[in-house]
Amino acid sequence: MIMSIRHQRNTPSRRIVRLMKSLVPACILTLTMAGVAPAQEDDYPTREISLVIPFGPGGIADITARIVGDALGKKLGKQIVIMNQPGAGGSVAARVALNGEPDGYTLALLSNGTAISVPLFKSLQFDPVADFVPVSSLAYFDFVFVTKMDGKFKSLKDVLEAARANPGALNIGTINVGSSQNLAAELFKSTAGIDFTIVPYKGTPDLQVALLGGELDMIVDSQTALKAALQQNQAVAIASSGPSRSILLPDVATAEEEGVKGFDVTSWNGIFAPAGTPQAVVDKLNTTLVEVLADPDVKKRFAELGVEARSSTPQEIGDRLKADIEKWSKVIENAGIVRQ
Repeated sequence: MIMSIRHQRNTPSRRIVRLMKSLVPACILTLTMAGVAPAQEDDYPTREISLVIPFGPGGIADITARIVGDALGKKLGKQIVIMNQPGAGGSVAARVALNGEPDGYTLALLSNGTAISVPLFKSLQFDPVADFVPVSSLAYFDFVFVTKMDGKFKSLKDVLEAARANPGALNIGTINVGSSQNLAAELFKSTAGIDFTIVPYKGTPDLQVALLGGELDMIVDSQTALKAALQQNQAVAIASSGPSRSILLPDVATAEEEGVKGFDVTSWNGIFAPAGTPQAVVDKLNTTLVEVLADPDVKKRFAELGVEARSSTPQEIGDRLKADIEKWSKVIENAGIVRQ
């Protein structure tokens, strides 16, 4: 009888049953784990989110990121922590953002400055297109062409005429070489088909002093940076750089309206996530950001900075990044700017 029982335990059918029993827990675990990911994505976020920005505190990018971060955190029910990581053309911030898991808990702020960094730096150490997936744009703002209030130029047409009459004689100021403002001036020169001297300064304060002191005929900078000088009637905006008039400066003509056909420079920033972030998380972030950036209070606070709050689809801001990389690569090459 004992031998018979042992014989039965060793039959193929018994071994199959035992094998199936051993596999059941593993199958249950696999099925359970398969159901965990969607559930986690549906519950996202369950903890605080970090937003890494490649700029220091106090600038437009930092302030807009904090405004949006505060509103986004309230919508999602979790805090958004802003991490300032400036340096190396955005590489420092990118490394921080890409260091963790692509799970939606570490996001990055990219901008037109990121697009410029691709052709400007010999070794950027990250690829913004391959290493990140777009979520939404946050803010757009134009640059302004500004002259001294009591200066000789009252319009951009005046500047164009003077430059054509005396090639190379005018001094146009911007901040440092390779900045968005500096490249905007380079593009303005080539698009208008004129010649003038671009004089770079370390920062906006030095730039304004040079303009008001008569050392410069015109400067190119952001409305936000020049806000005080414009409000105090020390300087006057004679044109804006975008494709259409800024909603923040509706009375100021665009450069194209002033005769520079095809000229278009608009600065932007947006939120991106590390490549591999679940699409459900990207979609939830995008949907929430659309709501946040449509909020009247957020729009008002942005406008006070001279910035337009504007959301987008992921594809729209992704396409903008790619287009700007191509655009600024040509400008940098044509201007003969040495790569850093």
